[in-house]
Amino acid sequence: MNSLIHLNRRGLAMAPLLAALVLAGCATAPPPPDAKIAVPTAFKEGAPDTAIPVPQGQWKTAEPAEAQARGQWWLAFNDPALNQLQDQAVAASPNLAVAAARVKAARASLNSSQADRLPQIGVTFGTGRQKSSAVDLGLPAGSSAPPVTAWRSGLTASYEVDFFQRVSNSIDAATADAAATEAAYCSVLLALQADVAQTYFQLRTLDAEVALLDRTLGLRNENLQLTEKRYKSGDISEFDTARARTEYNTTLAEARGLKGTRAQVEHALALLLGQAPAAFTAPSAPLTSESAVPAVPAGLPSALLERRPDVAAAQAQMMASTARVGLARSAIFPALSLTANGGYASYELSDLFKWNARTWLVNAVLSMPLFDGGRNKANITRAEASLEESVASYRQTVLAAFGDVEDKLSSLSAVRGQAEALDNAVVSARRSADLADKRYRAGEDSYLTLIDTQRSLLAIERQAVQLRGSWATSTVGLIRALGGSWAPAGTVSAVAGKG
Repeated sequence: MNSLIHLNRRGLAMAPLLAALVLAGCATAPPPPDAKIAVPTAFKEGAPDTAIPVPQGQWKTAEPAEAQARGQWWLAFNDPALNQLQDQAVAASPNLAVAAARVKAARASLNSSQADRLPQIGVTFGTGRQKSSAVDLGLPAGSSAPPVTAWRSGLTASYEVDFFQRVSNSIDAATADAAATEAAYCSVLLALQADVAQTYFQLRTLDAEVALLDRTLGLRNENLQLTEKRYKSGDISEFDTARARTEYNTTLAEARGLKGTRAQVEHALALLLGQAPAAFTAPSAPLTSESAVPAVPAGLPSALLERRPDVAAAQAQMMASTARVGLARSAIFPALSLTANGGYASYELSDLFKWNARTWLVNAVLSMPLFDGGRNKANITRAEASLEESVASYRQTVLAAFGDVEDKLSSLSAVRGQAEALDNAVVSARRSADLADKRYRAGEDSYLTLIDTQRSLLAIERQAVQLRGSWATSTVGLIRALGGSWAPAGTVSAVAGKG
């Protein structure tokens, strides 16, 4: 009786210690880290031509908003062919399929971790033959112990009481890993959609250049025929004829080279669509001044950037690292495991399920490391270092994202300004070329004057075409940098590109 009282007193004395351990276990994971990133509410390059001053007190903490809708941003270009290509790419892209498989695997890992929260139940059935020694059976030395055959069947159950959040932290880490993988999928999807759009506009830009060179080639051929006719009539020297032939062949070579480049871009588009280049042909569709390009509003809110998948992925990785710190810390606390099994055991199969053959066993085991050579401490240090790395990586991702958007806004503003400035140059160059042609036919100017004027016109028109394509691709680049459209689907206005 006294010994029982003594044991009860020892149990009461240890109760505060056990309570402290339980409370400590509830806080094995550190609180979510503060990345301490203050970002402006607007972009510096958000205005068309001038920087937007950021008022004092208008800074906010970066908060990933991966769940925000990005919209079908490509619809703003009002191009049915582009819409069809986007559907084909999403349906057949191998890279997207790889990312989707990774999401599936991450979700399966999460489900596996969540299974540890529930009791594990199994069934057993089998037979075994055993030869024990006399000593094992408690018989005198030298006694005979024949081999025996035993049949067993039953149920097993096990459960870990999650006092110190080992299971919870494992689930939290798997949940964050799954979120990071899903964000990576969104990043691959957005990159695929942007690559398809940019490659498509590159193709249309090349189509416009090829069409321009073909028209110029026809003009060069007319010039060659005219100079040969005038040479035969004695109005000009052979020099003009040779020069006209040189210009024609030079333009022909340039057109053929451009068509080769166009074929390579078409092959790249086929691969983005998950098709072999030999099985894909994109019809010629020159990019014209009437092609719609979404108008970017001035003063874009920086909150749009928070939808970027890489920002969301970096934040999820940071949260996973936080949970793994808790997982490493929980290893130094006791683990309480409950196990039970019950069933039947007999020497004969026919007697296996008789009532007197029943058997059962229940265990409650509390285990705790006493000496591990510093392994658990090293694991905690490693987990904490990984958390510090993920916080720094998140900060760098956010800052790099802002730099990316600022670069894209600046590039788009410059391209738009160039395109607008080049409009008047194209009109003047066309007028000059027309006047030079008339003066040459009237014999008032030399062929050199004509060809110089036509070269200038071709160069300016090609530059205008290229700027028109750059306007479209730069707009897509900005959309990609922002993580999607800057307005809900269907509400983005579009303007015609000029040039």
